[in-house]
Amino acid sequence: MRRSSLLPLALPPLLLLALRLAVLAPPLAAATTLTYRMEPHERACFYTSAKSRGEKMAFYFAVQSGGSFDVDYEVTGPNNEDILAGQRERQGDFIFSAPDAGEHAFCFSNKMSTFSEKVIDFDVTAEHEQNASLTPVGHDLSGKEDAKAHVRPLEESVQRLHEMIGGLSRHQKYFRTRENRNFATVESTQNRVFWFGGSEAFMLVVVAAFQVFVIQAFFNKSGKARV
Repeated sequence: MRRSSLLPLALPPLLLLALRLAVLAPPLAAATTLTYRMEPHERACFYTSAKSRGEKMAFYFAVQSGGSFDVDYEVTGPNNEDILAGQRERQGDFIFSAPDAGEHAFCFSNKMSTFSEKVIDFDVTAEHEQNASLTPVGHDLSGKEDAKAHVRPLEESVQRLHEMIGGLSRHQKYFRTRENRNFATVESTQNRVFWFGGSEAFMLVVVAAFQVFVIQAFFNKSGKARV
C-alpha cells in the first residue's frame, strides 16, 4: 500500500501531536444533545458515572414543545442523595461537584400533564470524559519534560477553544428554545384569533336572524290588530 505524498514522511513529534490535538478538538467541543419525547404521566431517568468525588458534572435541559413547556427534574447521587431538583421548569443549565464516585441519575417527570406530551433536549457531561478526549493518542511523554512543556500550551489552547465553543453551543440552544416557544405562542394566538373570529361571526348571524324574526312577528301582530 503506497503512502500519501501530500505530507512529509517524517513529521516532527510536536507538530504531529499538535495536529492530533486539533483533530480531537471538534468532537470534544460538540457535546452530544439528546432529544427525548415524554408521554403524559411518564418519568424517565438517564445515568452517567463520576470517576471520583468532587468531579465536575454539567447538566443542561430545555423543553422544546408540549403543554406549558415545563417539566419536573431531579438529580440524585450514587447513594440516592438529592443534588438538584425543580418543578415545572422550562430549562436549566447547571454545573456541580459529584458528592461521591459512582452512577448519577438525571430524571425527568411529566406526571403533572394529563394529555400533553413533552419534547426535551438535554445533555450530561462528566469532567473525566472531557479529559479523556484531550489526552494525546499514540504518544507517551513520560520522562520527556521538554516535550511536556511544549505540549502543555497546546492542551490549554484546545481547552480554551472547547470552553468557547461550548458557550456558543449553549447560547445556540437557548435561542433555539426561545424560537420554538415563540413559534408555539404565535401558533396558539392564531388559533385563538380564528376561533374567536368564527364565534363572533356566528353570533352576528344569530343576532341578525333573531332581529329579523322579532320584526316579522311585530308586523304580523300589527296586521292582525288592524283587521
